[in-house]
Amino acid sequence: MDDLKQILARPIQLAEQVIKWSDEAYTFRQECVELKAKVERLAALLRQAARADLYERPARRIFDDTEKALDKALALVDKCRAHGLVRRVFTIIPAGSFKKMANQLDNSTGDLSWLLRVSASSSAGAGEDDFDMHIGLPPIAQNEPILFLIWEQIAVLYTGNLDARADAAASLVSLARDNDRYSKLIIEEDGVPPLLRLVKEGRLEGQESAALAIGLLGRDPECVEQMVLAGACAAFAKVLKDAPMKVQAMVAWAISELAANHPKCQDAFAQHNAIRLLVGHLAFETVQEHSKYAITSKLCIHSVVMDKKNNNGMPDLLEEHQHNTERHPAAGNASQSKNEMHSLVQSTMASKSNSSNSNSNFNGGSSKGGNGGGAIASKQHNASLSGTTTRGREFEDPETKAYMKANAAKALWHLAKGNAAICKSITESRALLCFAVLLEKGEGDVQYNSAMALMEICSVAEQNSDLRRSAFKPTSPAARAVVDQLLRVVEKAEYDELLIPCIISLGCLSRTFRATETRIIGPLVKLLDEREADVSKEAAMSLTKFVCTDNYLRVDHSKAIVDAGGAKHLVQLVYFSEQAVQLAALTLVCYIAHNVPDSEELAQAEILTVLEWASKQAYMMQDPTIENLLPEAKIRLELYQSRGAKGYY
Repeated sequence: MDDLKQILARPIQLAEQVIKWSDEAYTFRQECVELKAKVERLAALLRQAARADLYERPARRIFDDTEKALDKALALVDKCRAHGLVRRVFTIIPAGSFKKMANQLDNSTGDLSWLLRVSASSSAGAGEDDFDMHIGLPPIAQNEPILFLIWEQIAVLYTGNLDARADAAASLVSLARDNDRYSKLIIEEDGVPPLLRLVKEGRLEGQESAALAIGLLGRDPECVEQMVLAGACAAFAKVLKDAPMKVQAMVAWAISELAANHPKCQDAFAQHNAIRLLVGHLAFETVQEHSKYAITSKLCIHSVVMDKKNNNGMPDLLEEHQHNTERHPAAGNASQSKNEMHSLVQSTMASKSNSSNSNSNFNGGSSKGGNGGGAIASKQHNASLSGTTTRGREFEDPETKAYMKANAAKALWHLAKGNAAICKSITESRALLCFAVLLEKGEGDVQYNSAMALMEICSVAEQNSDLRRSAFKPTSPAARAVVDQLLRVVEKAEYDELLIPCIISLGCLSRTFRATETRIIGPLVKLLDEREADVSKEAAMSLTKFVCTDNYLRVDHSKAIVDAGGAKHLVQLVYFSEQAVQLAALTLVCYIAHNVPDSEELAQAEILTVLEWASKQAYMMQDPTIENLLPEAKIRLELYQSRGAKGYY
């Protein structure tokens, strides 16, 4: 505001000079008197503006136009002063100059009046009737009326009371939804800082509208970058820590939008503990002891099991489970494995919870019904560890809780995309177990967003060996729970929004499975016979990751695919499918032929004939991968099957 007052100094001085020179007019005296009256009104408004709390963006533009108008008025009045006979003779003043000048001064007066009315109507002391009164557009808005509508709402956001600011945020939401240009105007006109302030300080409705507006504004990387620089990460972290759940859910949605449109902001959110806070919301009422989640402690299910063993003298359930799995690798049926894993996680988590409650009771709390002072102290301690206020969240309605989980999962999905550090933070928490539970028991967006989050984490783990070894090691109960749920969806084979993300996730985890883990291949092979082309394509691409050269167990997996009847399905796909499916299936065929060229099943399926036919298809040979794989696969098949396969050809 000090800058604005300095800017106002010159227009006020110009107005005083115009008034003084109007009194000294020698020619066009009547016109100068009328001009003087207009300038006096303008000068009064300028002085009033100097004392007011104004919205800077329109104020600067209006003051600049006003100063230009006063410069022209001063030059015009100066021509009318007594400068001597010669100068008066050679000074020409067009007849319409005064009328044009009067219109410019009237426009400046209207602009200043609008600016002052906006400030007055949005001030904290203004009455409701004053605010509801239509202010109208200033003359300067004739060329671009929408800009001044945006200015009006942002001015209210800066200086209005909480109710007025909530209404202004809702208006900006409507504008931001209309088109990208309005969104960019809101950002350019400094609309983001007051929106972020409203997110932190407003009432429920205003906070929701402001968070929704921020999410809608982040439509491209440049816009997101400006919002991050304006402090969006810190503001959102504060809301995720302590705010009504509806507001936290809207903020989680906004984070997902910003991260989706500008992945470079992922680290900025991570630096403000957004990952930790979002996982806390995801784990609320999903797994027990969610509030003890902390990234730095690297707490995992295995440590809980070990703690159970050390504290209670109980046998290690994890080792017992692994021992049984190793003794009966072929009998590992999916439903049995899922039940074992479910009981394992529940028993370990419950025992840890009981141990915590017993410690609280020992410290002076009541042991009756878990409602004593010790239990309360334990809950408060948990809340302090998580950094998230849990008080009152259990009383939220189920719809709000589901909406919160859905948006928390969506935010983690977009924050994890392509970011190994964030994926590591997520997998070191309870998030993997939460995603597994929500994929099994959630509904609608909760399930879908959990599946997509797992897909992104698995995609990063495929490329990052450290993350793959730490998060998805075969001995990890959380990892096994995730695989069980992914496999459940794939075995169900219903063509819905969950199927393809789960297929992709299993393919990305191909290098984490042991040779004895044969239950994954069969369901994926069955999907090769799926009528939906995109399902068959994704199944072929996932199976390719099991048999490609990067997979150490590629020969074992190739045999498993062939034993599951994959050869005949692949032949059909190569011959009769859409081009994208053909290429995916042919790539898989080439890898299998390269890995197990002596397979009798391949000979019976006439795979060599398939490869020879494919080598004559120009569009197939234009694919770089097939161009490299197919000749070698043909050579190996001819070497191993040319003699024994004559009966088939």
